[in-house]
Parts: sequence; C-alpha cells; structure tokens
Amino acid sequence: MVQTMADRPYHHGNLRAALLGEAERTLREQGIDALSLRDLARQAGVSHAAPRRHFADRQALLDALAASGFVRLGDEVRAAIDAAGEDYQARLRAVATTYVRFATRDAALLELMFAAKNAGPGAKNAGPGAVNGEPPAALREASERLFGTVGELIRQGQRTDELPAGDPERLLLLLVATLQGIAALTTSGRVRADQTDALIADAVALFTRSQR
Repeated sequence: MVQTMADRPYHHGNLRAALLGEAERTLREQGIDALSLRDLARQAGVSHAAPRRHFADRQALLDALAASGFVRLGDEVRAAIDAAGEDYQARLRAVATTYVRFATRDAALLELMFAAKNAGPGAKNAGPGAVNGEPPAALREASERLFGTVGELIRQGQRTDELPAGDPERLLLLLVATLQGIAALTTSGRVRADQTDALIADAVALFTRSQR
C-alpha cells in the first residue's frame, strides 16, 4: 500500500523534535558516525529533504542535538536541587548523582555536548559548529544555563563555608572532572554500577569535609 502524507507519523509541527529524538536514539545505540539527515528522514517517515527545513546540514543537527542535551541535563539538575531540600550536602549530592547518571546513560551524547563547542567550565576553543569563533547561540545559552546553575550552588557553598574558598570556576571544574571520572570508570566496567552511588557520596563528602 502506498503511504500518503496523512499516514506518515510526524507532521511539520513536531518534525524537529521527532528528528532530534531519532538522532539521540541513533547516537546512543549506534554512535555518532551513524547519524545522517537522510537516515533520520527515513526513520521519521518524511522526505529526505524535509529535515533541511530545520537543520541546514549535519553539523547543524549535531549542534541542535548537543543543545537539547544541555537543556535536558540542566532541567534535571535544577529539579534535583529543588527536590533535595535545604541541606547543602544533600543538594550537592543530588546534583552529582544527576550528572553521573546522565553521563553513564548517555555517554555519547555528553561527549558530543562537550565537543560541539567551547561548552562547560574551563573550555576555551570553539568547536566545528562555531561561527566566527563563537558557538551557535542556542548551544551556548543551554550550556551556560546548566553550568550557571551548578556554579551558583558552588558559590552558595563557599558563602556558607560548606566548600573551600577560592576561584569558584576552578572548583566547578574540579567537581565536573571528578564526576566525569566516576562516570568513565562506571561505563568502562572498572567500577560496578552498584558502587557508583557510594563513590558519589564519598566525593561530595570530601569536597565539603575540607571545611569542617
């Protein structure tokens, strides 16, 4: 039977979201080399030209996918902070747990997020999606929102003497490096999944104990 446009699963109003969803699934299951606009169009059930209404080329797709990853992780981190209550160590542990779970569940996406631009604490050089040395605005804003949220939590801990004094950006970089390390050890199998929460708790305790 010939499929009509009415039979196809996505319409113009949600095609962009559908393509990003398919792209994220492909990235998770097959890796970045398997991503192409033509294959995504086929998976979404639309013409091969339809994705170019939303993404000028493959790099634009990758930038949009990275931005959506930052938005999702930022939302998860914000929700974790709000749900953790007033205890500072509990809030920091909630953020750390959220980050590590994202990093282990979507390791390829997180790698793309950091590779797509000068995203995250301590980064200086723009990636291949940058224009005139600047990353795409949506990608930059999503990254800044995530690390701004975590950075404010760091500064709060310094103001209340829960965390060491000094450059908050450097402390943020150290925290992210620690969490990335835990995630990498977990995804490589060198740390069992059932050990992850204990490692996160130990890391947070070490960060805060230095002020006790």
